[in-house]
Amino acid sequence: MSENKTVHIKVTRQESPESAPYVEEFKIPYRPNMNIISALMEIRRNPVNSKGEKTSPIQWDMNCLEEVCGACSMVINGKPRQSCTALVDKLEQPIHLEPMRTFPVIRDLMIDRNRMFDSLKKVKAWIPIDGTYDLGPGPRMPEKKRQWAYELSKCMTCGVCLEACPNVNSKSDFIGPAPLSQVRLFNAHPTGEMNKEERLEAIMTDGGLANCGNSQNCVQSCPKGIPLTTSIAALNRDTTIQSFKNFFGSDN
Repeated sequence: MSENKTVHIKVTRQESPESAPYVEEFKIPYRPNMNIISALMEIRRNPVNSKGEKTSPIQWDMNCLEEVCGACSMVINGKPRQSCTALVDKLEQPIHLEPMRTFPVIRDLMIDRNRMFDSLKKVKAWIPIDGTYDLGPGPRMPEKKRQWAYELSKCMTCGVCLEACPNVNSKSDFIGPAPLSQVRLFNAHPTGEMNKEERLEAIMTDGGLANCGNSQNCVQSCPKGIPLTTSIAALNRDTTIQSFKNFFGSDN
C-alpha cells in the first residue's frame, strides 16, 4: 500500500550565492498524485534527510501552483520545467532537483531572474500609454492576428527557454528567446507598433537576435508550447527590413 512507499529525492543545495553547491538526499512518505511542490512541502514540514539528520528547510520559489506564474521553475531529472506540474508518479527515482544555472543562485532552488527582466526592459516589452486618463477604445486587431498573438502572450517568464538555450550563459549577453518573442508580440499590437522600430533596434545590438544559434531547444522545452522559433524567424525578416530602412534612410 502507499503508506509503506517512499519517494527518494536528491536536492542540489547551496547556502548562499558564494558557497559551493552540495547534494542532500531525502526520503518522504508517498501519497497518490503528488507533485514536486507537495514533496518539497513535506520536506519543509519535517526537514530530516535520508540519514536521519535534522537539516534546514529547502528554499524554492512558488506561487500559483497551476502553471501560470512561472515562479517554480527548476531542473528536474536534468530537464528544466515547472515543478507544480511535475508529477512524482511520472518521474524516475531518485528524483534529482537542481536550480536553473542560467541564473545566479540565491539559495538552494531559488534563483535571481533579473537577467531576464532586464532584457524585457531593454526591448520595452509593454504597451506605452500617454497618461492614465481614459483614452477610449483602442484599435481592433484582426481575429487571425489576435489568435497567434494570444499564443505569444502565454509567456509566463518562467525562464525555462533561457535555461534550455546553449547560447544563454554567463559568458554571453544574449537576451534569449522569451524577450525576443515578446518583441514580436508587442510589435504586432496596434498601439505597441508605435515603438516597433525602437524594439527592433534594441535586438539588432550586441546580445540580440544575431546571438541566436538556432538550436531550437527553446521551443521544445517551453511549458506553454509557444512558437518561439517562429517568432525568431519573423524577427530576422523584420530586422533585415529595418536595416535596409536605416541604410537607405541615413541620407535623409
